[in-house]
Amino acid sequence: MSIGRTESVALLGLTGNVVEIEVDIADGLPGFSLLGLPDAALSESRDRVRAALINSNETWPNKKVTVSLSPAWLPKSGSGFDLSIALALLIAQQTLPQAPFMQTTILGELALDGKIRTVRGVLPALIAAYKSGIRRAIVPAANRAEAQLMSAMEVLTFATLHEVVVWARTGTTPQVQELDLEVDDSSTYLDFADVAGQGKARQAAEIAASGGHHLLLIGPPGAGKTMIASRIPTILPELDLEQALEVTAVHSISGGLGDRSPMSRLAPIISPHHTASRVAIVGGGSHIIKPGACSLAHHGVLFIDEAPECAVGVLDSLRQPLESGTITITRSVGNITFPAHFLLVLAANPCPCGKFIGKGRACTCTSIQVRRYLGKLSGPLMDRIDMRVIVEPVGRVEMAQTELGESSSVIRQRVIAARAAAAQRFADQPWKLNAQIPARELRNTYKPERAAMNFLHDELDRERLTARGLHKVIRLSWTLADLSEHPTPTLADVQRAYALREGSEL
Repeated sequence: MSIGRTESVALLGLTGNVVEIEVDIADGLPGFSLLGLPDAALSESRDRVRAALINSNETWPNKKVTVSLSPAWLPKSGSGFDLSIALALLIAQQTLPQAPFMQTTILGELALDGKIRTVRGVLPALIAAYKSGIRRAIVPAANRAEAQLMSAMEVLTFATLHEVVVWARTGTTPQVQELDLEVDDSSTYLDFADVAGQGKARQAAEIAASGGHHLLLIGPPGAGKTMIASRIPTILPELDLEQALEVTAVHSISGGLGDRSPMSRLAPIISPHHTASRVAIVGGGSHIIKPGACSLAHHGVLFIDEAPECAVGVLDSLRQPLESGTITITRSVGNITFPAHFLLVLAANPCPCGKFIGKGRACTCTSIQVRRYLGKLSGPLMDRIDMRVIVEPVGRVEMAQTELGESSSVIRQRVIAARAAAAQRFADQPWKLNAQIPARELRNTYKPERAAMNFLHDELDRERLTARGLHKVIRLSWTLADLSEHPTPTLADVQRAYALREGSEL
């Protein structure tokens, strides 16, 4: 009998490699051999493929079946090769022609009844196939929306193995709905108008969104820290097409597209619980390396509530991605780099009982307990936080007001205007946000006025600022200047940025 050949994609993080599946059927004792470094899930494909073929009214050869996945040195994992193996086996039996599957990548897990189940990582897999010269793909119907984001390829979607077989034999193409990449407004019920009072924290959120600056909110329970942080994505600009595809690819790798539309242009917000492990925050795994919360928040917000309650070392693991915008995970299978450009928002109580802010009359904590509590946030991590804002308890005057505060749509327009000013200033540069200005450029090109620099150098001499802190203040002052429509940060802008960084009054 002839050899059947199909192609699929093996993913290692966001990087994909085209895998050629070859099936040989020979005389001998009935058996099934799978070659090419498969993992446990892939090794179990024999029983899934056999049941799916029989339940789709196809035949299973009662001979020696050898399946080779090449390149053989590349580790392969997951059940996404099931459909490709089944079709290659039918081609080897000469019950399907080889021609329809030439230059076609095939993805899909098979159920025992022949249905094609969804798989993770469809978008990055198609991107890898396209870069290898493949222009057509067969994917599960459940992954249609995600797959059709790769508009440069011809994407065929099927719900069952039988449908693929009918298409290969008759050329009957399934009806495909055209996809229009539109903004998903499913989370627009969150609005800053719901926040009573808290003018300082609202301003800080606007500044953070305008320049991409990291933010720490310190206040008692019930003051509105979580409300403010969860509404920051509503004032961020919509993601452009390239950013939306990057976010969808990362969420697809993690298998987390169930709660996010592939077509969404909304900035993501990821809120891991404070008991999350280090692997959950930065990513990892043994056989299948998945992105962590910092990568899932790419181009969005990573919000960690009750930050001092996190386990030792969890928040400190964010120090490297906060600086580089990427996270590299090293395992025995190789090195995988995920993108991690996110806006970090931390929320914390001022003390274990949470009542130290304000007059502090109800606080039952000792001075040592107060110092130790926020001391759980390490100095190197705090040095990477741009703003520290005290969120005061809400009084009855604010709660009794009938007029709502500014809505997210109004604030968003100011954020968009500030980002547009920054983008115009950085038109010839690879970065677009003030928080991303390299330190070298801050010293040479993007200096505040002379009086402002003298102020910062004095604080540096008094050891009240680190070198990183000086750069953070200058970046923050550029955002304040953009919001105030100043061509260059003034002394007032720099002093306000310094006050925000130190947690002083606005």
